[in-house]
Amino acid sequence: MPKDRKPEWAPQNAGREYASRVLEARSAGSRVAKGRNATATNVKMPSVAALAEGVKAGDRTLLAKAITLIESNAQKHFEPGQELIRVLLPEAGKSIRIGVTGVPGAGKSTFIESFGLWLLERGHKVAVLAIDPSSSLSKGSILGDKTRMEQLSRQPGSFIRPSPTSGALGGVARKTRESVIICEAAGYDVILIETVGVGQSEVTVRSMVDFFLLMQIAGAGDELQGIKKGIMELADLVVVNKADGDNVQAAELASRELNNALHYLRHSTPGWTTKAITGSALQKTGLAEIWAAIEKFTEQGKESGVFDQRRQNQVSQWFESLLTEAVLNRFFNSPDIKEKLPTIREQVEKGVLPAVLAVQQLIK
Repeated sequence: MPKDRKPEWAPQNAGREYASRVLEARSAGSRVAKGRNATATNVKMPSVAALAEGVKAGDRTLLAKAITLIESNAQKHFEPGQELIRVLLPEAGKSIRIGVTGVPGAGKSTFIESFGLWLLERGHKVAVLAIDPSSSLSKGSILGDKTRMEQLSRQPGSFIRPSPTSGALGGVARKTRESVIICEAAGYDVILIETVGVGQSEVTVRSMVDFFLLMQIAGAGDELQGIKKGIMELADLVVVNKADGDNVQAAELASRELNNALHYLRHSTPGWTTKAITGSALQKTGLAEIWAAIEKFTEQGKESGVFDQRRQNQVSQWFESLLTEAVLNRFFNSPDIKEKLPTIREQVEKGVLPAVLAVQQLIK
């Protein structure tokens, strides 16, 4: 039974207002855990049919659970997750998928919130897949973009899902493509994918979106530095953000320099000329111009067939990446590999066995 007890620092003649209650600790297997107050880990995941119906009905709670299912690495969740994707696939493909990237501090999250609210006012449904860098210890998200898009997250027509990268190349979560399918099946017609913005491996983002938007800021060093990283060639539109206050003139100068540089680059989308514009996510300027460019890009791409061809190529790349992942999983789950890998890894670490020879032994 809990007992009232005063802390050591309470005044000598203090009353019950200083009292605290001491509760008896209970183990996870105790009667309480098995009753109505069972922990969330004991709650069953809804069936595939229930998740599919909930997603198609626009239930955001079930939508979140559906993405949790397909993101899970647990073996028991693999087949239900893939069955869910199979059921929802016919409902997908009706959105415009937009990748948003840029150096840290470029204002990606602020832009996405302002842009998302702007789109909601015009009747769109917006889903944001905010890809956070993973903690090397917990493997969880570090930035917590949902808390940074507070206004957008409260809107009924929006859905925000922060996901850890889990070390995936290009700062993109391994299951992002499946998450896009689920969001589209839920009726979201604009999917915004915000990446970590590491700068070197954004090809992965390009391989899953229709329109690729690069955010830059003035005064952060050489504006042409991005060309060396190859990001500029991937972009369909470059936005110099934070063009407000005393920074307007610098942003316009950066935009002109970027347009001069873009003139000499090979553009990512055939038939489309990438340009740089200025805007301010904080003051909500440039949003209409950005959306006009996206609509023109989509219309032009569908007329020329480039849009549909890109989607087909992305499905092929998705298949190849899943095939690679399946082969790796089968390799590491092999009983022989599980038995021999720790010993061989130890020999490599101690310098007893060359790494190349160790890999050859495991492959054989």
